[in-house]
Amino acid sequence: MSTEYDILIIGSGPGGYVAAIRAAQLKMKTALIEREKLGGVCLNWGCIPTKALLKSAEVFHEMKQAKNYGLKAENISADFPAVIKRSRRVADANSKGVDFLMKKNGIDVIYGTAQFATAKTVAVTDADGKNSTVSAKHIIIATGGRPRSIPGIEIDLDKIISSKEAMTLEQLPASLVVIGAGAIGVEFAHFYRTLGTKVTIVEMLDSILPIEDKEITAALAKSFKKAGIKMHTSTKVEAVKTTGEGVEVTISTSGETQVLKADKALMAIGIQGNVEGLNLEAAGVKAERGFIPVNEWYQTNMTGVYAIGDITGPPLLAHVASHEGIVCVEKIAGMETHAVDYDSIPGCTYCQPQVASIGMSEEKAKEAGYELKIGRFPYSASGKARAIGAREGLVKLIFDKKYGELLGAHIIGTEATELIAELGLAKALETTPLELFKTMHAHPTLSEMIMEAAGDAEDEAIHI
Repeated sequence: MSTEYDILIIGSGPGGYVAAIRAAQLKMKTALIEREKLGGVCLNWGCIPTKALLKSAEVFHEMKQAKNYGLKAENISADFPAVIKRSRRVADANSKGVDFLMKKNGIDVIYGTAQFATAKTVAVTDADGKNSTVSAKHIIIATGGRPRSIPGIEIDLDKIISSKEAMTLEQLPASLVVIGAGAIGVEFAHFYRTLGTKVTIVEMLDSILPIEDKEITAALAKSFKKAGIKMHTSTKVEAVKTTGEGVEVTISTSGETQVLKADKALMAIGIQGNVEGLNLEAAGVKAERGFIPVNEWYQTNMTGVYAIGDITGPPLLAHVASHEGIVCVEKIAGMETHAVDYDSIPGCTYCQPQVASIGMSEEKAKEAGYELKIGRFPYSASGKARAIGAREGLVKLIFDKKYGELLGAHIIGTEATELIAELGLAKALETTPLELFKTMHAHPTLSEMIMEAAGDAEDEAIHI
């Protein structure tokens, strides 16, 4: 059987399914190939289920703090299997939601494993081993990525696990070593520590969340230390060995070696692209270091073949993939569209306190040669933050002193991942500190801290 489409998309993650919907909206005959479940890693094994887990941890923590709110709650405990079960229900509901959207938009969903036959044709093998051929004028590769490991250390899915196994464990481990302190590692470290696991983080670079502003990461490290999380930064993992009881992680810091023992080790050092098995050679598509290079419109080296999302390399974020999918499809359709601004990508880490940022850190802005105006406002000075018992945190805004351009924004604290959206809009509209400060914000809200931080950059903040 052979069917021809205007656009064929391989992979139904937040890049693939969004691209498919936009293509259908533009009246293009569209098909989507998926080998597992609609929604990809993000909806099924990443963004959504992890946030469900973290919400359970947040509620558990708040219940234990009930007396601080004038409430009584005794014998509080976590039902770990029930927490995991809720997370899976949330993920399944989201996957079904994508299925609804495919039907609503008239998109053909083809389940199976895809391999290129030519640059215009894809062979699909379904779960029963049946083969079909699908052709399209334009093919978009959106196969995403998967956890990678340190060379020589195998993720055995039992004692040495990836993020996927970390969200489906049957029992709460007594102890856990988290290897890698990016967003994934930090979120799981927070989740398991909140539920009672003894957690140790090992990070090769000099801070946890190493791509974030150093003032923010120092605040997070202080909070984690208070929570009982042990951290080894500027530390290399030399080996991970499984034992009868768990794992032994050999680490070295400044030439000194020690062995960390735990029930499990979570490998969270990053993502590699899913380029294998696509038979890219048949399409003439080149891959480099596990990713597919593309131009600003996501065109690969072959005309008519595109790639979006994690398969193209960093930044490895769901919202980036979605935007890339829309831009890619609109360009294919001949629309006037704008390339993605990779200097204005919001980054969010959903531990507690939350961390969110957009644009340059203070360190990067100084390296770029800018003279800076920096405004800060602490959560402890916010009436709303005091009222809700969330006094830990900081809003930090970085402006170019010469022109007032918002170069970067960084927030650590409750609802930071929601507050960052206003600053994304401000950056896109080239808003100055005075414009932010003079924009009336409702009281009492956490968003007032953004107004006050902008005022602080001009020495006009009222409440500090």
